[in-house]
Amino acid sequence: MTEFIMANPAACHTERETMSEQRKALPGAINDIMKSLEDDACFAHIGDEPIHFSTSVKEMIDLFREILFPGYFSKEKVDSANLPYHMGQAISHLYDILSEQVIHVLRHDCLRYDLACSECEPRGNDVALKVIQAIPDMRRCLAEDVKGAFDGDPAAKSHDEVIFSYPGLYAITVYRIANILHTLKVPQLPRIMSEYAHSLTGIDIHPGATIGKRFVIDHGTGIVIGETSVIGDNVRIYQNVTIGALSLPPDAGEKLRWAKRHPTIEDDVIVYSGATILGGDTVIGARSVVGGNVWLTQSIPPDTKVFIENPRLIIKNQENDHEKVS
Repeated sequence: MTEFIMANPAACHTERETMSEQRKALPGAINDIMKSLEDDACFAHIGDEPIHFSTSVKEMIDLFREILFPGYFSKEKVDSANLPYHMGQAISHLYDILSEQVIHVLRHDCLRYDLACSECEPRGNDVALKVIQAIPDMRRCLAEDVKGAFDGDPAAKSHDEVIFSYPGLYAITVYRIANILHTLKVPQLPRIMSEYAHSLTGIDIHPGATIGKRFVIDHGTGIVIGETSVIGDNVRIYQNVTIGALSLPPDAGEKLRWAKRHPTIEDDVIVYSGATILGGDTVIGARSVVGGNVWLTQSIPPDTKVFIENPRLIIKNQENDHEKVS
């Protein structure tokens, strides 16, 4: 027989009174917060053009993938009968969303930072058209990325598997779109797109990085590729790799904002998991291999292998606590 525990009416009444007392304190907290908005040392975005990115950026990336890989990410079957209609609808919709987003960020910066008029609407429309016109070249580039991932990974059973399921390809796809927007000097939007991909994959590629063909990210989680990185063709990078900047002084923002701060990785290089490569003057020569957990702040010539010496391992037998060192 189920036993029911009766609530204590007196206790419930006391809890309701306590909650009421807490709500009574809210006006004071609200007043303190409102006063804090007068502090210029903190940040607020009041009275400026709002930015609504969360849903439209996802929709925009989804549309790009649908167009870049026709039939893979469509909600309905795509065949020869409906392909022109389907692609026309998708491309037209993408143009509308992309132009709106670009106009939005241009207008936002113009108004917030009191910039000279940049003719936001015609410029936004022009940028959207240029990006869409770049899609054929982007498709060819991504096809090489897919082939590179498949050719170098025995776990990949088909090109379809790479396209459907590899987080590295997702991050590279978003990077290649965002990089074009970055090159066209669109503010904010490229970085927001990259950070959206970062939140899904754990792969952080700055849209300003320069990355060649057949770029492969294997596994990928924890990868960081900085803004001024230059990566050649046929490069493969494994998880937890950082291609970053050296430690910077507190005032580095203004001094080094436009300087090259991140390494150059030449063609046909492999960088294994956990490696850290830092510094704008650091060049990893072509056909080199950087081993796992290597820390590099200096250049290495082409055809070089860099590995860490085997660590000292201590292996203990749990039964007799016998220790073996290797």
